[in-house]
Amino acid sequence: MTTLIAGIGCRRGVSAEQIEAAVREALGDTLAFAALGAVASIETKADEAGLVEFCVRHALPLRTFTREQIASLDAPVNASDVVREHLGVDGVCEPCARLAAHGGELLVPKRARDGVTVAIACAAAHPHSNDTSRIKEHR
Repeated sequence: MTTLIAGIGCRRGVSAEQIEAAVREALGDTLAFAALGAVASIETKADEAGLVEFCVRHALPLRTFTREQIASLDAPVNASDVVREHLGVDGVCEPCARLAAHGGELLVPKRARDGVTVAIACAAAHPHSNDTSRIKEHR
């Protein structure tokens, strides 16, 4: 089974239910929720209660990335002026999904729903896929 990564950006205070609804909507009818292998976001969301609760409920690791790691990528397909203003990067969900997927293909570009943005990437086979020295993972 292909492993999918859900890149997630969200407003402060969103619930795990809001995040789940946005993820399920982004996956649609063609991608299986059971194929999710991880969630990825910017490091400032590592303590976001709804995001952490969503990950715990579904036993998904939360991989977080620094602004510098995100900025090192090409601009996301759907850059956001609001995100740039508040976080100093062009986007969260798309670049974080790509980073966690180790260069895998972005299958679903940014989708927004109820204060949550989601992008889905397919994890690529990567020779350093077990190397977590560049990412922070929270369970």
